[in-house]
Amino acid sequence: MLKYYLRNKDFKMTVGVKVDFFWYPIGTGDFFYSFFSTICVNLEYSRWGSKFPILMQELYTGTVSYNNICKAIEEINIVDDELKRIPPNKVVWSFEDRTKMPPWGSNISPDINNLSDYFITCDGKNLISVLKIALNKAELEKVDIEVKSL
Repeated sequence: MLKYYLRNKDFKMTVGVKVDFFWYPIGTGDFFYSFFSTICVNLEYSRWGSKFPILMQELYTGTVSYNNICKAIEEINIVDDELKRIPPNKVVWSFEDRTKMPPWGSNISPDINNLSDYFITCDGKNLISVLKIALNKAELEKVDIEVKSL
């Protein structure tokens, strides 16, 4: 079904978003998949892409075209606002296997108060903030945004 946005790549590979010549590291594929799984289950009532089609279908599959960047920015802002209302224990590691837990289990930083705070990139930045920066950069540069693996 929804197995990996970069078409059958290894979930353990590092992924990031690319905007023109700018690179924004994220983390492993399964970490990024958890972000989308969490959105789907908690904000879309388990109907992938029903509320956030640009993020959940285009970004997840690897590219948001410049024509849809403004809509993607609107969607990420709504996701951010809505995830702020949900406690961190509602994280979903895998949409397809709800029994899976993050590798760290429930041992998370006390600084994480909600699901908007939960997702921290491999270089210590808030994932939603990184996506906002990348999307705004794509809008400014008038280019697509791509998800790439290393």
